[in-house]
Amino acid sequence: MKEVLQVLKDSTIASKSEKDERSHFWGVYKRVAEEHDIKFLERYTTDMDIVLIFSGLFSAVSTSFIVAMESNLSPGPSDTTNALLKQLVQIGLGNLAEAGPIPLDPASTWSLTAPTLWIQTIAYASLSMSLLAAFGALLGKQWLGGSTPGV
Repeated sequence: MKEVLQVLKDSTIASKSEKDERSHFWGVYKRVAEEHDIKFLERYTTDMDIVLIFSGLFSAVSTSFIVAMESNLSPGPSDTTNALLKQLVQIGLGNLAEAGPIPLDPASTWSLTAPTLWIQTIAYASLSMSLLAAFGALLGKQWLGGSTPGV
């Protein structure tokens, strides 16, 4: 401890004053700790800003892909119209046997393909993780803002 105090006493970091050795040590410690804290806060605040920007952009792109693929999750509305029109044409032509007694619902023959299901699952999972990363970055920024020295 005496060696540390001697080094601090001889250093140019600390200002020379009439204080005793202990208060001199704590004054130097406080100044060095504040410098370290300010650098720490600046670095991680900038990192959190980058994470927020990236996750926001990634969420927007991911959402646009999800919206574009949304039509693959259900049968097309024009399929029902086309099936009913086909049945009306068959009835109009007199082909009652081919038209069938009950209108055919295309939704009953439609099924979701496995690749579409996997792609949608991955897209929703990536959107969820991106929003979770943004939430974590926001909490981190609030924590860093609350630990700003002098506040």
